[in-house]
This record gives sequence, C-alpha cells and structure tokens, in this order.
Amino acid sequence: MTNFMLFPSLVSKMLPTDYVGFTFFVGCMAMMAASAFFFLSLNQFDKKWRTSVLVSGLITFIAAVHYFYMKEYWAEIGESPTFFRYVDWILTVPLMCVEFYLILKVAGAKQSLLWKMIFLSLVMLVTGYFGEAVDPTNAWIWGLVSGIAYFLIVYEIWLGEASKLATAAGGNVLAAHKILCWFVLVGWAIYPLGYMLGTDGWYTSILGRGSVDVAYNIADAINKIGFGLVIYSLAIKSQQD
Repeated sequence: MTNFMLFPSLVSKMLPTDYVGFTFFVGCMAMMAASAFFFLSLNQFDKKWRTSVLVSGLITFIAAVHYFYMKEYWAEIGESPTFFRYVDWILTVPLMCVEFYLILKVAGAKQSLLWKMIFLSLVMLVTGYFGEAVDPTNAWIWGLVSGIAYFLIVYEIWLGEASKLATAAGGNVLAAHKILCWFVLVGWAIYPLGYMLGTDGWYTSILGRGSVDVAYNIADAINKIGFGLVIYSLAIKSQQD
C-alpha cells in the first residue's frame, strides 16, 4: 500500500469489462482537458471575469489530480476510493459555491453569502464522509445531517438571497445562475443517492445496496466541467455586451 501511494503505476492493466476503471480514466482525461481549456483562455477576459474562469480551471484541475489517484487505487486495490473522492469533493465543492458568489458580485452579493454556502457545503461533505467511512453504524444520522445541508444550499440558490440577487442582476447573470441551479438540483442529486446505496440505514430495504462509482464519475465530469462551461459562456457574453 505504501509503495502504491509513493510510486503509483502510470499504466495499470484494465479489463475490457472494467467499466468503473474506464470511467475513472475518461474522467481524469476530461478534467485535464477542461483545465487546459480554461487556463489557456484566461487572457481573453478582463479582470472582472478572469477570476471566475480561473476558479473553473482550478476545480477541474484538482479533480483531474484526484481522478488520477482514484483510477490507480481502483486498479491496484479494486475498491471504491472513498477517501480520495471526499478529499476531491471537500476542495472542489466549496469552489463551486465560490462561483455562485463571483457571478453575483455584480448584483451586490456580500461575503456573508459566500461563507454561508461554503459552510453548508463543508457540513454536507464532512458528515457524509463520517457516515461512509468513520461511523457507518450511524450512517443514516450522518446522512440526514448531510442531506439537510444539501437542501439548504438548494433553497439558498433557488429561493434565498442568491436567487434574489440573480433576479436583480437579470440578463446573462440570471440565465447562468438558473443553469447552475439546475446543476445543483439535478446533477448533485446523484451524490445523496449514491450515499444511500453505499451505506446501511432505513432506506436499504427500499433501495438495496450497490456500487455507484460509474454514476459518480460521470456526474463529477458533467457537473464540474459543466459548471465551468456555464461560467465561460457567461464571461464571453458579458464581454460582448
């Protein structure tokens, strides 16, 4: 295990039927490509939007690094890389919350909104990790806390202060905000579902148990790259106005 952590193999044998390994590999490549795209496009934006596009690149770059290790972990150990996945999420999900704040600054968003969303995202992720890896016997309790934090984020962006600021901004900002809201409501929904499939609780008798690594990998790529492309599109349109 120590040798794997220090000297991960660059090429691991992958069976043609290893769909989990395949999605880890594709996810890694997709995130790397997206990072290069966002970083190389920075010079075409003014200072107002450069930070937003930079954060988009950081999100996909961090994910690409973690997906490199996750695919190697899967190839070597054959288990879901829960630890690496949560480290990835605890870095990238708060940055996705930062994206909401950055696009709403034009409408007067205050830093209190930023810290509120970051706090809720950290509560969602830390309690989720405790339920999956630290205290699985009480997974449903940790999952409940995590789910409450998730729905508070959903409420904030759809009906709360963030929504009101987006409406006040109108135009391209409102359109981009709505798309990002759908990413959180629909795209992020795979994560609580995956949590319930991977832990034991009252929901097990309804959903059963199963691995959702393939769904996680696809959802991660769509959500993180999609978030960045929405920001990129908003930056382009705003500079053309």
